[in-house]
Amino acid sequence: MSELTTIARPYAKAAFELAVEKGTVESWNDMLFFAGHVASNEQVDSALSGLSKATDQAEFFIKVCAEQLNEHGQNLVKVMAENGRLVALPAVAELFTAFKAEYDKEVDVDVTSATSLAAEQQESLVAALEKRFARKIKLNCSVDESVVGGLVIKAGDKVIDGSIRGKLSRLATTLQS
Repeated sequence: MSELTTIARPYAKAAFELAVEKGTVESWNDMLFFAGHVASNEQVDSALSGLSKATDQAEFFIKVCAEQLNEHGQNLVKVMAENGRLVALPAVAELFTAFKAEYDKEVDVDVTSATSLAAEQQESLVAALEKRFARKIKLNCSVDESVVGGLVIKAGDKVIDGSIRGKLSRLATTLQS
């Protein structure tokens, strides 16, 4: 995946810069999200691999996406097809979303708890995390009974393990050393 990310980064960056310049970041995000899903579809992938010319691949892809791609999105598909990079379109969409989140000063936070969190608990958690990260927080909650109690919070590469399981694990490591 890191190779695809390396390939996708310049396309995502160029698309993002154009979207910011034109004030169309949200529509670009939707368009690339859709195009990324189309590109990762097995039937579309096999149909594209059956076409040898880049122009044929671009035309086919644009027809499949229909009105979901505006003129600029169609140009991106054509350029990527000419360079044999349509396979990287899902990674372009993913990177674009990351650029958008950074631009919007927004962070996706995954929270795992032993039981489901009440609305008040989620609101208080969001307020505390917004203060800590100085960004808008998009909370994704999940339940894992093996946590036992407390929370495991993951925001990007940061992990805050306040679970009982984590505390017991750290205690066991300390006692063993």
